[in-house]
Amino acid sequence: MSSRTALAPGNDRNSDTHGTLGSGRSSDKGPSWSSRSLGARCRNSIASCPEEQPHVGNYRLLRTIGKGNFAKVKLARHILTGREVAIKIIDKTQLNPSSLQKLFREVRIMKGLNHPNIVKLFEVIETEKTLYLVMEYASAGEVFDYLVSHGRMKEKEARAKFRQIVSAVHYCHQKNIVHRDLKAENLLLDAEANIKIADFGFSNEFTLGSKLDTFCGSPPYAAPELFQGKKYDGPEVDIWSLGVILYTLVSGSLPFDGHNLKELRERVLRGKYRVPFYMSTDCESILRRFLVLNPAKRCTLEQIMKDKWINIGYEGEELKPYTEPEEDFGDTKRIEVMVGMGYTREEIKEALTSQKYNEVTATYLLLGRKTEEGGDRGAPGLALARVRAPSDTTNGTSSSKGTSHSKGQRSSSSTYHRQRRHSDFCGPSPTPLHPKHTPPPR
Repeated sequence: MSSRTALAPGNDRNSDTHGTLGSGRSSDKGPSWSSRSLGARCRNSIASCPEEQPHVGNYRLLRTIGKGNFAKVKLARHILTGREVAIKIIDKTQLNPSSLQKLFREVRIMKGLNHPNIVKLFEVIETEKTLYLVMEYASAGEVFDYLVSHGRMKEKEARAKFRQIVSAVHYCHQKNIVHRDLKAENLLLDAEANIKIADFGFSNEFTLGSKLDTFCGSPPYAAPELFQGKKYDGPEVDIWSLGVILYTLVSGSLPFDGHNLKELRERVLRGKYRVPFYMSTDCESILRRFLVLNPAKRCTLEQIMKDKWINIGYEGEELKPYTEPEEDFGDTKRIEVMVGMGYTREEIKEALTSQKYNEVTATYLLLGRKTEEGGDRGAPGLALARVRAPSDTTNGTSSSKGTSHSKGQRSSSSTYHRQRRHSDFCGPSPTPLHPKHTPPPR
């Protein structure tokens, strides 16, 4: 049912010939970029010079790491700090007013999220035709690709990853954000193999007592009530998807699949899946708390945090709700480095206290992050010689007036190194049989 390599359906306990992820597609990892890029900045424009790669704002574009319908994502290097980032380049001219509204909702939601297991937004650069979202780069790629390459995870490894996923999704729900597109392709891994949840293109705010009615995401991960066209509160559809993800991590396969959408829908609505023989009783028990047909009887993430399986090996460290720390906007080492770059203390303070997602804030945040080589945070000797050029900002985003990038392709997958599955869609009333296209996120 998919145009790309798909997860295989599960097997039962009395067989060890369990289906695994296909390996027909290799991911676009490209060359490694270990040395820090040098060279002059080109403030908020894209240029192509004979002796350097194209760049936008303070970022040198290195290579494309994926593309979709109206967007592409580039691996880039922040010239002032040497940090690698992922830049989502969206062609606004290809989006209708409704899609633009949803795009800016995605940006607004990402600005409000600060969790170690969610891809971080650093800067927003906007031109007349293009929107650039500068985000954290997860260098180890997708969990999907990891499973393709390595096969299923041992439960100990799956538990460590799943604890991070549960923590991040619970954090979103606490902030009244529902993701609505949780799947292995949208779970990224950083250089230290930590989870980074990506792609908030289908996310939305929810209010208790006010139902949502949009069918979003990938059908193999979709809750049964979505296939039935029922309205939903929000968190319960993410919780079903988490059950599918847990099954996928532990088995390397999907609990529900089919040759077409009709067959998949029937299997999801039956709620029956095979339990592989190697799955522990405790793992099977927690799985059955997620994959409950009646959304009202599905577990809550607060209950899951106390489950036996998720806390095995973490005695004394029971999974608890994440407490978002106060932002540290007074790091004198980072501020001194930025002053050496040419920023004034006044504009640094103003950008940070106003929470502007501009070049000032981005530089401060990037100085506080580890390099791929594992260097210390906020290393004071980073980029003192790289002096900034004059600039201005508007509305908390950098305003770019340079030549716009050639038209990209829009996608709702954050890594974008493939087309989105034809069956991934978001629409007001699900057509459970044969969706013919992918409507824009809403």
